[in-house]
Amino acid sequence: MVHQKKVVEEVSGWLRVYDDGSVDRTWTGPPEVSFMAEPVMPHENFVDGVAVKDVDTDSGTRVRIYLPEKKATDSETLPIILHFHGGGFCISEADWFMYYAVYTRLARTSRSIVVSVYLPRAPEHRLPAACDASYFALLWLRSIARGKLHETWLNAHADFTRVFLIGDSSGGNLVHEVSARAGAEDLSPLRVAGAIPIHPGFVRATRSKSELEQPQSPFLTLDMLDKFLNFALPIGSTKDHPITCPMGDAAPPIGSIKMPPMMLCVAETDLIIDTEMEYYEAMKKAGKDVELYLSGGVGHSFYLNKIAVDHDPSTATRTEELMAAITEFINRH
Repeated sequence: MVHQKKVVEEVSGWLRVYDDGSVDRTWTGPPEVSFMAEPVMPHENFVDGVAVKDVDTDSGTRVRIYLPEKKATDSETLPIILHFHGGGFCISEADWFMYYAVYTRLARTSRSIVVSVYLPRAPEHRLPAACDASYFALLWLRSIARGKLHETWLNAHADFTRVFLIGDSSGGNLVHEVSARAGAEDLSPLRVAGAIPIHPGFVRATRSKSELEQPQSPFLTLDMLDKFLNFALPIGSTKDHPITCPMGDAAPPIGSIKMPPMMLCVAETDLIIDTEMEYYEAMKKAGKDVELYLSGGVGHSFYLNKIAVDHDPSTATRTEELMAAITEFINRH
């Protein structure tokens, strides 16, 4: 008799886990938004001013490189943005359309080369797997900077002394983790010049005031938050784990960690803004070089919602302002 697989856990629209341990990430939500989770093929010719290719690194981690078309006003080499995608450590891919739309735009706007990491996902690969893959991508860049490896676009166009770590949502947690590891490593001649966690998934085991009071959004509900982190954290861990609560008692004291200059980006109606602000205050108290960028009137990862960016003037304006703020931070560092 053929065994009929049964769903044992589901995150609405995004993910189903079966009793045999298999995982299905086929989008089952509204079909009109499914295009945002569709992969975009790489193109080594310039389309709208950006060329894109996928590269396998020496550690087995795969990355997607976005190269902006050279302008007469560009410096000889361009800064690198090392990007870690979001998705609660459980969903998303670096080649999804919603990331393609944002990071081609950021490459053009900031005049930077974006290197986006394909991350291992939970529950098949629990944390710290995504942290390790993210850090290995940084070490791969170091190997290229040292001449031990070669990547054509980066060798020809990249300034390895100006590497910026950027991550969305759970990718913001990875920005903190990679920054902390980098601070204890000799990366020369590469230099991490700055870090930009955007709406990072910093939480505690107990609900914050904002989790109880802020509106839930398509990109973050309490159900998604709880279930994704239950899949992603090491078995037996709570949200007070250092990866999800770097400002908590279980984490290394922030004052003991060497961190690059940071711009923490938060959104006014984000469910988890209270714990993000707690992280900001902990960084300030520890004497770290941290600044805050607030997007008013919008929620978690608003700029990834291509439909809202295209059709809601407020979301479009906040997205443009966020891109400008990131560009200005990169230009200052």
